[in-house]
Amino acid sequence: MVNTALVTGGSGYFGELLSKQLLEQGTHVRVFDLNFPGFSHPNLEFFKGTILDRNAVKQAVSGVDKVFHNVAQVPLAKDVDLFWSINKDGTQILADEAVAAGVVKLIYTSSSAVFGVPKENPVTENTEPNPAEDYGRAKLAGEIICKKAMQRHGLDVTIVRPRTILGHGRLGIVQILFDWIERGLDIPVFAGGNNRYQFVHSDDLAWACIAASDMSGFAEYNIGAAEFGTMRELLQTVIDHTGTESRIKSIPMGPTAIAANLASTLGLSPLGPYHSLMYGRSMYFDISKAQKELYYTPKYSNSQMIIDTYDWYQANKASLSKGGASHHKSPVKQQILALIPYVLRMTPG
Repeated sequence: MVNTALVTGGSGYFGELLSKQLLEQGTHVRVFDLNFPGFSHPNLEFFKGTILDRNAVKQAVSGVDKVFHNVAQVPLAKDVDLFWSINKDGTQILADEAVAAGVVKLIYTSSSAVFGVPKENPVTENTEPNPAEDYGRAKLAGEIICKKAMQRHGLDVTIVRPRTILGHGRLGIVQILFDWIERGLDIPVFAGGNNRYQFVHSDDLAWACIAASDMSGFAEYNIGAAEFGTMRELLQTVIDHTGTESRIKSIPMGPTAIAANLASTLGLSPLGPYHSLMYGRSMYFDISKAQKELYYTPKYSNSQMIIDTYDWYQANKASLSKGGASHHKSPVKQQILALIPYVLRMTPG
């Protein structure tokens, strides 16, 4: 295990969990973020700064062996300019400074959004990326930057692409779902909810990132759960777990997606284009490469991780803040989405 690891975005939802796992394994962790981590540790240090500040990045990478790059503007941000400046330009700055500092290994946390709506499933590492919106395009641009740093300067890079992340502490859009189910409100699915949709638990993802950091040479790994089913099955798992009177109701995908994108553009909904694009479509990874090369054995199935996420929410909801710097660690204002369960009540089915 390395002596010192830099975790960019280490105060965000996943970055913080990754930092804790590294610390548990005896690694000295340096967090680079605009906000302090939500915990302290004798082997944890904090560098404040933005990924767009080259001087701050230069200081942050100085003296570290490995860099786990997690800084990103996520789909909830819905800021196209930030997608490109943070996810692309920030990655370029980090790659440049990592090369200059002699970093041993760079692990870039990408996204399944680089594949857009896949033509076929499962998606493998050989599937051609085809992002369908700006977030996915910007994350793909970050991948390309990392590959060029490897090709031109010999930087040892691994790209890790996670499916949608769940786990204890995960809020964002997931918190809206939990709120509706807790109140016994109806839950919408597109076209019956029969699309197969894979998630990944944050603990499993962190384990995979650390395992990838110990591998020498360029590689790409798609990371997700080994056991998963349809969107309807996942939602029913939560409803059964809570014992509420929520029902799953199917709505047409095409008109609803158009309306959702319009509401998002007008600032009436927290959802971004990626959410309406993928909610009703099948998307899952073939994780056999990670299983073979990293000995990746995910501990959580889809059902187990959604229950783990809900139970954490239940235990901590009274102390949740109204907002925060990390979209995935903060409750989300429902805006026009709050009307959907009541509209569903008036529809048959």
